[in-house]
Amino acid sequence: MTNYYDELETRDPRTRQQALIKSVAAQVGHAKAEAPAYGRILAEFDPTEITSAEAVARLPLTRKSSLIELQQDARPFGGMAAIKSPNLAYLFASPGPIYEPGSKRHDAWRFARALFAAGFRTGELVHNCFSYHFVPAGAMLDSGAHALGCTVIPAGVGQTELQVQTIADLRPDGYVGTPSFLKIILEKADEMGVDVSSLKKALVSGEALPAPLREGFNKRGIQVLQCYATADLGVIAYETESMEGLVIDEGVYVEIVRPGTGEPVADGDVGEVVVTSLNPDYPLIRFATGDLSAILPGISPCGRTNRRIKGWLGRADQTAKVRGMFIHPEQVDRVIKRHPQIRKACLLVDWVNESDQITLQYEAESPSPELDQAIAESIRDICKVRGETRCMPLNTLPNDGKVIDDIRKYD
Repeated sequence: MTNYYDELETRDPRTRQQALIKSVAAQVGHAKAEAPAYGRILAEFDPTEITSAEAVARLPLTRKSSLIELQQDARPFGGMAAIKSPNLAYLFASPGPIYEPGSKRHDAWRFARALFAAGFRTGELVHNCFSYHFVPAGAMLDSGAHALGCTVIPAGVGQTELQVQTIADLRPDGYVGTPSFLKIILEKADEMGVDVSSLKKALVSGEALPAPLREGFNKRGIQVLQCYATADLGVIAYETESMEGLVIDEGVYVEIVRPGTGEPVADGDVGEVVVTSLNPDYPLIRFATGDLSAILPGISPCGRTNRRIKGWLGRADQTAKVRGMFIHPEQVDRVIKRHPQIRKACLLVDWVNESDQITLQYEAESPSPELDQAIAESIRDICKVRGETRCMPLNTLPNDGKVIDDIRKYD
């Protein structure tokens, strides 16, 4: 029995990178031709010129907020989808509202690979506790389980006693859903005195999996691994048995960029997760997730050769309202770029003497009073509020992806 879902997982990293960039270029051409919004957004970009990571990084970002605006003008998908009836199988409604397409394509959200890495195999019975109510989560897991050859109990959320009784009666091999709901089910089973020990594995997502919670599941004989997925993109990365970061899925192209920009950061630096989906039905190009993460160095001990991310490290949306004015990460980035001497910087927002105060903490090779004054002028010019500056010793600012750090406390 193989340890890998397919041969793609163990490709030479350079071969994979070349193939992915070629696929991104093809996806850009497809999106321009089949998705009206991308026909406008990408009008100036020639797919044949996308031959490197640097070329991909020059493509514009698409943000979730843009989906809401576009969909208000053109229902249901704002011209971003490249699928229509009869191939359109689902029309989901997520908070926002944001409407997402679901197609008849085999494992369109790519959950089979994540399920396989979590130990699920053909012929097993899966208890699916992701929501089936408007949002795509339940259907996403169903599609992956079916692609893997599993049978699904479409349990959804709620009705805890019925969940326990069904597990006791049907003896599923594993659980998929949020980790907190698995804990609720197990505690209810204890309360009812019902045996649910058939559950030996779980793939969880949608919320954090703290170490003590995972350890509690392990003590019950349940191996729990997690994946990182969104309603728009499907699986982005998934955990393997080595539990050292999350391996990036083979069906997406992932970049980590400086928040507020589209510029990739160095491996190891924290930044915003930006994903290009290779799903032809919903060709999201450089979709900015709003989540922070970082690339882990090296190759996973499990043998999969794709890059890994550290997992979810917070949100990239760091907009702050200061003295009635919104300051966005893009503005801070413009301040930084105005002064090439700055190596790294973060805008600190604090509440001092009953007033908002902002200070650009920065690292520079050759600090000077003249540089401080020039930076302060740039802050006033670009952010429209006055701010202080503070030069820090090199390599002292944290690697946390923060461009704006709002530490205000009002008590």
